[in-house]
Amino acid sequence: MGRTRLFASLCGLVFLVNLARIIFAPLLDVFIAEFAIGEATAGLVVTLAWVGSASLRLPTGWLLTKVPRHHLVLVSGTILAGSSAVAATATTVPHLMIGTFLMGIASGVYFVSANPLVSELFPDRVGRVMGVHGAASQVAAVVAAPLVALTLFVNWRLSLWLIAVGAGAVTLYIYVVAGQTDLPDAGREDSDLIAGALSEWRLIGTALAIAGITVFIWQGVFNFYELYMQSKGLSRGMSSTMLTLVFAAGIPAFFVGGDLADRLPKIPYLLGIVGTFAASLFVLTTVESLPGLIAVTVVIGFVIHTLFPAVDTYVLGTLPDETRGSAYAVFSSIWMLSQSLGSYVLGVFIEGGYTYDEVFAASAVVLGASVVILFIVDRTGRLPS
Repeated sequence: MGRTRLFASLCGLVFLVNLARIIFAPLLDVFIAEFAIGEATAGLVVTLAWVGSASLRLPTGWLLTKVPRHHLVLVSGTILAGSSAVAATATTVPHLMIGTFLMGIASGVYFVSANPLVSELFPDRVGRVMGVHGAASQVAAVVAAPLVALTLFVNWRLSLWLIAVGAGAVTLYIYVVAGQTDLPDAGREDSDLIAGALSEWRLIGTALAIAGITVFIWQGVFNFYELYMQSKGLSRGMSSTMLTLVFAAGIPAFFVGGDLADRLPKIPYLLGIVGTFAASLFVLTTVESLPGLIAVTVVIGFVIHTLFPAVDTYVLGTLPDETRGSAYAVFSSIWMLSQSLGSYVLGVFIEGGYTYDEVFAASAVVLGASVVILFIVDRTGRLPS
């Protein structure tokens, strides 16, 4: 019962952690108007949240070799509460960027410490619990746009204040519950970050090769999805609804993706997800009708969100106890860094005169080509499974 209560509280905190990253996507047009900035600068604000998420993952991994995982989870919740308050009080773009960056740091510390903890709480069903944990995170993505829409009736800053207060309350609850729980000690022998990562370099490299470029593209796609839908002639309200659909489709995707990750061959399953995402993204660029956009949006949202529990299950479920925390920290930090520039790069292309359809279609082609190459390499037996 103790582990179940702790897991439930972690699901509460991951909801807020992911909300802190996603909340900036529906606020992009607000920032553009409020601070008189262009798309590239607005994209940089979002990018800083993801750069922050990547920045302390390696140091967090090193700390995991010294302190219990749940201690760092508590640190992440404390950082989130404080940094959200910083962003909520921003009056200049640099001030907003500092708050955004710190909110990203909170998420990085959380995921590096909490994901191994979740997998170790229930070692016999890693895929399923990672799916549930991911689904809780995904609920935040669904709530983000409606939450921003509601708070705009008062002030956009209210959405950030709600995150700050919620993070403080949930962090306190985790502190109480963790003290009453028999926690796993699977990471006791994981005492050397560099040695642990080097010993698992093939697994880390394979996971990055499959998912790295995918999440880079996805990060740009979802942060500009509302503006992209508006470029196709949809109203602002309908565009916001489309972004919500993308994330809503991800809730069942986490459940399904995590469950299938426990059952299917890992590499073919991951390549199938990435290939399907590339194909659906390309199709999106050719669709103009509202029913077609809705259908493809749901497909894209479902497919891309099956990737996250599948990758985590592949990495965490394959790594042994003595390297899980350190090797996952290295993988997670590089993976996050690889996607952090997605919004900024997309903003640069759009300001440079390219259309969303042109950029997305080219991205889909590149991603599809990478799947073909990796499939060929896997058939030779060179990818660890």
